[in-house]
Amino acid sequence: MKAQIDEISKLAESSDLWNDQEHAKTIMKKKAQLEGELGRFQKAETQFSDLKSMLEMAEEENESQLIEETEKEIQNLHEYMKIYQLECFFSGEADNNSCYLEVHAGAGGTEAQDWAQMLLRMYSRWAEDHKYSTEIIEESFGEEAGIKSTTMKIDGIKAYGWLKSEAGVHRLVRISPFDSNARRHTSFASIGVYPVIDESIHVEINDSDLRIDTYRSSGAGGQHINKTESAVRITHIPTGIVVQCQTDRSQHRNKATAFEMLRSRLYELELRKKEEQANSGDKNEIGWGRQIRSYVMQPYQMVKDLRTGFEKGDVAAVLDGKIDEFLQTSISAKVENKEG
Repeated sequence: MKAQIDEISKLAESSDLWNDQEHAKTIMKKKAQLEGELGRFQKAETQFSDLKSMLEMAEEENESQLIEETEKEIQNLHEYMKIYQLECFFSGEADNNSCYLEVHAGAGGTEAQDWAQMLLRMYSRWAEDHKYSTEIIEESFGEEAGIKSTTMKIDGIKAYGWLKSEAGVHRLVRISPFDSNARRHTSFASIGVYPVIDESIHVEINDSDLRIDTYRSSGAGGQHINKTESAVRITHIPTGIVVQCQTDRSQHRNKATAFEMLRSRLYELELRKKEEQANSGDKNEIGWGRQIRSYVMQPYQMVKDLRTGFEKGDVAAVLDGKIDEFLQTSISAKVENKEG
């Protein structure tokens, strides 16, 4: 990392770099990421050295309280390093990037739409806990409650690396608040996760392959948004991928955002194909789009990941965004499969 930072610093001294502003921004963003990563490692290294010295001193002087406090700090550092170690396996070229997260309600009307909104809240709370910013790009509301579909941008380093394993179908079992007979219902919603990509990743798109439609936004945003066709929908005809954006008053800006989302979707599609080819001989590999996690609220409380077997009994905490253990377990399982 030090060598790469030095190399970029030398590049930055050249006036030629700034002839292409977009390329220069990409290069400087890379430098900032490397400096951040190096800083994290150096901070952990220093903290370990300090704690080691403190523990040796406390043991020499038989300071039991200081020994206990230092051992707690070492345990905290150990937990931090477990996460840092996992991030070292984020080897994909887009793993350090921000991401788009799509939520789609399954069949089942209001039940499924309410479940989709619960999932959107779960990921929003997770992002908030990790200091990531979020922005709703497109949202289609249910007739009675919940959402039919939503696209949310989660902006922050490694957002895609952490969340990409969340893609798939999520199942909820509960006593329905919409059923007057208080019967147990099963609802489904699907999650899609796509990296935000910059100009350093090339994705070829032919204009002849696109159908672009405009329509009136359905969400909040005032009189102007609801009375003009500022929302944009782009269909990529060869793949059937559809993206849409209604977040801005400007049709031009919505079109630009939708186009960036399409690039991300097509890039992710290629990643998926490569992963499926790599895992073609693995009978245990869970296919994309299939059920990955079950959230049971009645008759008992349990959230279980069907790929790893990891489970937690505190459903309320999970739905409040406390999903880190599921993410870590999923990434660890992938690493172990590759090493195996």
